[in-house]
Amino acid sequence: MRNHEGVVRACMTRDADRFPRCQGSTQGYHVVVPAGQATTVRFNNVAPGKYAIAVLHDENDNGKADRVLGMMPREGFGFSNDAPVNMGPPAFSEAAIDVGATSMRQTIRMRYML
Repeated sequence: MRNHEGVVRACMTRDADRFPRCQGSTQGYHVVVPAGQATTVRFNNVAPGKYAIAVLHDENDNGKADRVLGMMPREGFGFSNDAPVNMGPPAFSEAAIDVGATSMRQTIRMRYML
């Protein structure tokens, strides 16, 4: 995180149609932690399967990804698999990871455009 302001919102879903926002996903998990405590975000009791993770550093804690001129992200974001970001978020298939029955760790690099 570039600072400790706001919160970090992370979602993990198996629903490709709901990625990266995960809103309304019945196959998803959500975690919100203060940005100052966000070096590790943990999803508990996750059923095995193929998931994609999206992370947002919501610096003003308004519950959404703020943008400049409606396009350029103003806040930090990241995706599992270090999925590439071009003119929009990556496809589910690019960010997808296999989650098994045992604990696993996924490093997500945060990107800040501004």
